[in-house]
Amino acid sequence: MAVKVFFYTLRPYDEQGILENLAKQRGIEYGYTEAYPTMENAQLAAGYDAVSLTPCDMSAPMLQRFHDLGVKAICCRSIGYDHVDLEKARELGMKVSNVDYPPNGVANFAIMLMLMSLRKAGHILKRGELQDYSLKGKIGRDISNCTVGVIGTGRIGQTVLKHLSGFGCELLAYDLYQNDEVKKIAKYVPLETLIAESDVITLHTNATEENHHLLNADAFAKMKPGVTIVNTARGKLIDSDALLAALESGQVGAAGLDVLENENGLYYYDRMGDVIPNPELAALRAMPNVILTDHTAFYTYEDVKSMVRGVLESAAAFAEGSPSRHDVTNR
Repeated sequence: MAVKVFFYTLRPYDEQGILENLAKQRGIEYGYTEAYPTMENAQLAAGYDAVSLTPCDMSAPMLQRFHDLGVKAICCRSIGYDHVDLEKARELGMKVSNVDYPPNGVANFAIMLMLMSLRKAGHILKRGELQDYSLKGKIGRDISNCTVGVIGTGRIGQTVLKHLSGFGCELLAYDLYQNDEVKKIAKYVPLETLIAESDVITLHTNATEENHHLLNADAFAKMKPGVTIVNTARGKLIDSDALLAALESGQVGAAGLDVLENENGLYYYDRMGDVIPNPELAALRAMPNVILTDHTAFYTYEDVKSMVRGVLESAAAFAEGSPSRHDVTNR
């Protein structure tokens, strides 16, 4: 019997064509909706072995609803899986998986945000739209003369360091588990040292209970005045209120943010014309030294194909009782 996977939030303009080809190759049946999962439309997944989704509400009630419909696995189409209540999933005997994708897309996007932030590109482009071509207030910094601190040296963090090594900047790294390849191009230092000595700090680590608000008011106070902060990882790593205060005081000179602490129900939705109850978003958008992108660092053809493939691999493995390299159920 073919494995059956129901896809929520499936994008017809990129994911569906890829899914159609890969599912046919693997003999997997699929159904889909463009909508996010809700208690009401969960019924669509009845009779399916697994559901696949992008980051959304997968709290205990939603998991219970899918479990009651016979769904046995939650296959996230994202590296992050902090939106899934893993304790409840384990209690229900449901499997949970994430995906991975080539690190170049996110790594290069993070470097782009560094360069744009240091050179005030966002501010320059906005003034250009108003035909203000004067130089005052546009002077930037050369990354080659900066110390860049990379927090998290997994596949993406390693790639950031590798690619930055060609810019000639000094590279610092922090990770609980040090990597020999990273040591060839960067210096591992304690987190406190990285925070104190870096001109640019970029985050490339998963969100956990232990590193929630890793960058908080205390951390910002210990940084170099005018430091640039880049986050293409998870919004929960940064205390939004503390970041806003640091930006307002000038302690943080610029920020390039692809993720936000309270982005659920915001990113990947068309909210044009809506009054959005998110004061952090409004405050950050009002700042000329902040570049906001809507969680799109991953968004390349190569990465989307890898994510869809990862879902199908895990769903098939779970249905067969085989191990999956993407299984995060017991983490």
